Amino acid sequence: MKIKPIKTNADYEAALKEIEQLWGASYGSPEGDKLDVLATLVEAYEEEHYPIPPPERRT
Repeated sequence: MKIKPIKTNADYEAALKEIEQLWGASYGSPEGDKLDVLATLVEAYEEEHYPIPPPERRT
């Protein structure tokens, strides 16, 4: 399993492509473990680079 930090948009795109290929992997399998780690890395990258603002409060 070769996994590296996601530091650039190219790394992000590559991770998304890998996730797409691994989608549906069995939980606990090597592929499933890789999917889990990649999803965690992508989530952290998205939180930093594509934050979703909180909803506006309606009165």
